[in-house]
Amino acid sequence: MIGAAAAFILAQGKWVLSLLKMGKFGGVLLSMLLSIGAYALLFPWGFSVGFVLLILIHELGHVIAAKQRGLPVSAPVFIPFVGAMINMKRHPRDAVTEAYVAIGGPVLGTVGALIVFGLGIYFDYTSVGKLFYSLALSGFLINLFNLLPIHPLDGGRIATAVSRWLWLVGLVGGLVLIIYHFNPILLIIWVMFAYDLYKKFVKQRKHGEQRLINASFLIPAEPLIEQGYLIPGEEHKRDLPFVTYSDLDGQQYVRVVWDSLSFQGTIPLMQQGIIRRTHVTRLERIQKEDGLHLMIHCQVDYEPFENDKYYEVPNAARWKFGIAYFALAGFLFYMMSLVHKVGNI
Repeated sequence: MIGAAAAFILAQGKWVLSLLKMGKFGGVLLSMLLSIGAYALLFPWGFSVGFVLLILIHELGHVIAAKQRGLPVSAPVFIPFVGAMINMKRHPRDAVTEAYVAIGGPVLGTVGALIVFGLGIYFDYTSVGKLFYSLALSGFLINLFNLLPIHPLDGGRIATAVSRWLWLVGLVGGLVLIIYHFNPILLIIWVMFAYDLYKKFVKQRKHGEQRLINASFLIPAEPLIEQGYLIPGEEHKRDLPFVTYSDLDGQQYVRVVWDSLSFQGTIPLMQQGIIRRTHVTRLERIQKEDGLHLMIHCQVDYEPFENDKYYEVPNAARWKFGIAYFALAGFLFYMMSLVHKVGNI
């Protein structure tokens, strides 16, 4: 089904090319169109368009909240039958910031669903009204689903500022939902969440989690050849000396050095980490109009630094997020029942 939707969109070659020329916004529109086409294989076009727009409003809530806290984020990317996601280019420095960004999606998403519900009331007793009621119900449902206290759902991130014991509730409650209302997407999310808890509280306690990040740097080779440097082969590997530092915003960088090639490169980490090794994994020779260049492929091996202070949340903030979390969940439950009653769905 997804392949058929993709084929339909790719068939519109001129539209695709024009969207790609629009940069990251073109990518957002293209992924939205792909999702709309996929949903339209199961639902009417009007519902598919409205459903994707409701997901967009939800994601924009995260984007706005992240911008308010000074966190750079990517544009939303839509995944058919899964939803959408944004990528934070820098991890939050504390649980309060993580919870603030997480709750922004369900809050704005609920506002969007309320507007659609209002349109349903306005067009009541018509086919358009039925469409808006169905969309409102779906909007309230997806925002309520996202409040499950399971990583990487929003509720799992909000729980970091309320109580991490909610993760246990999500672990057990999610398993109960899977048993009684099997959903393959929920099963995948639950398995990922269970494994993440295992790594966080069992595996890391014993061995520490090993992670890596790759980066590539292009440097001109002609000046090096003129100076008599011997250019290594493409399979050349070596460890590189490095220095690591953080800026005032808590962003950690690793600067690698290759003295014989007069090369320095800086690699940003997604999160704070303890650097174990920096090394060259591969060299690539690239011939350009202005001469030979070298693409240096580097890898940083590190262990994430788990700062216990990350979870130190002031009681006032803990109560604020707790009340907002449970009030929003209760409100969404109420609105779903109201849509059923008013819209006869």
